[in-house]
Amino acid sequence: MYAVIETGGQQFRVQVGDVVRVARLAEDVGGAVLFDRVLMVGDGAQARVGSPVVDGAAVRGTVVAHDRERKILVYTYKRRQNSNRKRQGHRQAFTAVRIEAIDA
Repeated sequence: MYAVIETGGQQFRVQVGDVVRVARLAEDVGGAVLFDRVLMVGDGAQARVGSPVVDGAAVRGTVVAHDRERKILVYTYKRRQNSNRKRQGHRQAFTAVRIEAIDA
């Protein structure tokens, strides 16, 4: 069984036992998380698609860790202006969540 959930403005296809990296959540490590915005639930050949969410469906998980992604570099540049060249780094914060159950 699998589900498509929405959290932090992103969509994830999850199964029981998966560890997904979602946008930073306020829960502590070891805490329970409930994703109630389930867009689709599937089991083999059958699939239930919500409009926009599937009624009564939820995905339960446990917070595994909080961390930050690898650094990416962002460059800004305007031609013929030497003072407008800038290099910045960014590390996005995430929460790793292990999917425990899919309630359809």
